[in-house]
Amino acid sequence: MYFAKEDRYEKMKYAYCGNSGLKLPLVSLGLWHNFGDHSNLESMKDILFTAFDNGITHFDLANNYGPAPGSAEKNFGIILKEDFGKYRDEMIISTKAGYTMWEGPYGDFGSRKYLIASIDQSLKRMGLEYVDIFYHHRMDKNTPLEETCGALAQIVNSGKALYVGLSNYDGETLEQAAKILGELKVPFIINQNRYSIFDRTIENNGLKDMAGKLKKGIISFSPLAQGLLSDRYLNGIPADSRIVTDGRFLNENNLTANKLEAIRRLNDIAKERNQSLAQMALSWVLKDEVMTSVLIGASKSSQVLDNISAIENTVFSEEELKKIDEIVKENE
Repeated sequence: MYFAKEDRYEKMKYAYCGNSGLKLPLVSLGLWHNFGDHSNLESMKDILFTAFDNGITHFDLANNYGPAPGSAEKNFGIILKEDFGKYRDEMIISTKAGYTMWEGPYGDFGSRKYLIASIDQSLKRMGLEYVDIFYHHRMDKNTPLEETCGALAQIVNSGKALYVGLSNYDGETLEQAAKILGELKVPFIINQNRYSIFDRTIENNGLKDMAGKLKKGIISFSPLAQGLLSDRYLNGIPADSRIVTDGRFLNENNLTANKLEAIRRLNDIAKERNQSLAQMALSWVLKDEVMTSVLIGASKSSQVLDNISAIENTVFSEEELKKIDEIVKENE
């Protein structure tokens, strides 16, 4: 039987999602990897309990997380039922819909049919009455934004989600969606996007600036670039790395000679800051006020503890930021 540590809130820091009243921990736990049917339930519990014992209150899922799709939500639901559920009101649980979840024409993107069916399925898998944040997971040029936003409004109004978010949107589409959601009086508070030292897409597509202008939060996924921004690849590709064991999102082609050189030079800066490369990469994302939180993934509890330490130093000098940018540009 799991009982959370009494001092769990003493070290973690929390930030508001934009101008909403909801706070997230600066470090949140994503269940994208390591919570599917190929993973061990006891290992999942160890990761979740370690996170919660250290102030991580936000657990992020999606309908298609696995493998197989739906299995991360199912396994999280089992753990909630067996050990974790008594702390439900201390948690922020989020899920999403937008990517392919089931066969046929109604199993992905942004239609009203798909989104409302998906939230019902997700709640059933997790054994929940509601989620705290429900995201539309990706832009859909073939479905009117009014339809997608209307479905999000109904999901909130029916009590199945408290807040809504948008994921993988660009700045222009975010602005359009925010206007519609505002008119519908939907509590849209946060954007979830890939962002790291190596991936500056939200700086280039207007999302980061627009989120700041609209006072909406941003939570970053893949802040470690699928593990490249860590010490795992400083000396090449280890046998137990994600490149070897799961090539769906990171493969050997991602680790070019230029990329490896950049990783090593960034690691030198991290050492000067008395941080690991992973800690510095997380701190770099959190340096800006518009960033609410970073989503970490973990295959073991020690990674959770190491990553949490990033919140102790999120301030960078102008010289450090200039060096980091130069390293990335020189090794693209």
